[in-house]
Amino acid sequence: MMAPDSFYGTKAYKLRGLIQSFQIIFHNEPERLFSYRKKVLYSTSFLTGRAGTWIEPYLSNISNEDPSYLLNSLQLFENQLFTLFGDPNEVGMAEQECHNLRMKESGQVSL
Repeated sequence: MMAPDSFYGTKAYKLRGLIQSFQIIFHNEPERLFSYRKKVLYSTSFLTGRAGTWIEPYLSNISNEDPSYLLNSLQLFENQLFTLFGDPNEVGMAEQECHNLRMKESGQVSL
């Protein structure tokens, strides 16, 4: 399986696809990525730019094993990514895109 593209934190529309790619990898490689910590650490390796700068302080405290620490909670990690770098109006944008779809005379959909 191909590794996902790096996420810079500047294109919110790419975040959901990145998370979905991680979920597929986690599902296909359970023996290698069996703990939430391993999953989060694997995921952080694809963060660069603004997203990489955000995760750096957490990685500098990598030995923290508290379950509530960001690197030990996949749910917290994903929630923080969406809060900081996701599209706050994702549903509205999707609805607008659907509204903008038009059927051409040829039967093909256009934007």
